[in-house]
Amino acid sequence: MDVPAGRAYEAVADPGQLQQHFTMGGAQGRMQTGATVTWEFADFPGPFDVTVAEADPPRLIVFDWGHPSGEGTNRVTFRFEPIGIDRCKVDVSESGWTASAEGLRSAYGNCMGWSHMLAAMKAWLDHGIQLRPGMFR
Repeated sequence: MDVPAGRAYEAVADPGQLQQHFTMGGAQGRMQTGATVTWEFADFPGPFDVTVAEADPPRLIVFDWGHPSGEGTNRVTFRFEPIGIDRCKVDVSESGWTASAEGLRSAYGNCMGWSHMLAAMKAWLDHGIQLRPGMFR
C-alpha cells in the first residue's frame, strides 16, 4: 500500500473505513482486543460475528470468525509492515480449514476474497475509489 502502516491498519480496524472497501453491507464495532464486532456483506448472508483475539496498532490484527461449515472457527491474521515512510506491506493469512474437498474450495474462495479485499482497500486508500458497490448483487 502507498500509505503508512497506521493508515492501512485503520482501514481495517475502523468500521467506518472498513465498510468503504470491504463490508459493503456494514460493519459495527472497532477491531480492538477482546471485542466482538459485526460484519455484513452484500454477497453472503450475514451478519457475521468477528471476535478480535489481538489488536496491536499499527502492526497486527488477529480475529476469529465462524467456519463456513457452521462448525468451529477460522483464525485470520493481518500484519501491517512498514516498508518506507509512506508505504507498507499488508499480509493476510487464514487458518482452520478442514482437510477435505469442501475445505479446499472454501479456503481458495476466501483466499480470492482476501486478495480482492486488499485490492479494493488499496484503491480506496490511494484514490478514494470504491470497487465493491454493486459487484456482488
